[in-house]
Amino acid sequence: MAVRESFDKELNELTNKLLELGTLAGKALERSMEALVNKDIDLALEVIEDDAHINHLEEEINDDAIILIARQSPVARDLRKIIVAIKISADVERMADHAVNIAKETIRIGKNPHGLSYDGLITLSNYAKEMLTLALKAFIENDVVLAKKLADMDDQVDALYAKLVKEYTGESTEKKEMQTIATHLSFVARFIERFADHATNISEGIFYLVKGIRYDLNQ
Repeated sequence: MAVRESFDKELNELTNKLLELGTLAGKALERSMEALVNKDIDLALEVIEDDAHINHLEEEINDDAIILIARQSPVARDLRKIIVAIKISADVERMADHAVNIAKETIRIGKNPHGLSYDGLITLSNYAKEMLTLALKAFIENDVVLAKKLADMDDQVDALYAKLVKEYTGESTEKKEMQTIATHLSFVARFIERFADHATNISEGIFYLVKGIRYDLNQ
């Protein structure tokens, strides 16, 4: 097998593992939100337990990337591709950690009934998951236009996050018995917002990959 063909094969395998990691992180967010809305403590525990597999896969991606660099000695654009893949895997792993944090808040809230709405959180999480999907697509396609779109979406996430925290703070002020629940839900909103921030981090990596220049899109 020619050197270039061998490199491309190994790089594709690394990329596929990165996509798998992204799929797992997206599912972790979905499942943690499902557990929250349905007060499903067992599902929340599953999200926490499954994070070990995500952590292991991220470590595997890092190891594969290091071996690929050592074995193939890539230069310029190829080296940037591998470096960006390592950074993306770290961001995606952190996304999954935020999903775990949501699951932990679900356990803290427990099964006690309350009148607070999850609608805004669901909308926020849908935005965040879409950002992850688009970020990985932009990486695969080297699409800086799509990467820039993520920064605009992050502004929407930030605005909705601020609105939700204000609403939950108001609930806790008016109904003292809701204070603890409102605080936990504010934390959930924060974890989702951080999930989306990591998608913007990925978009910055894509700009570096394509243009060789670092941009700060998360301002």
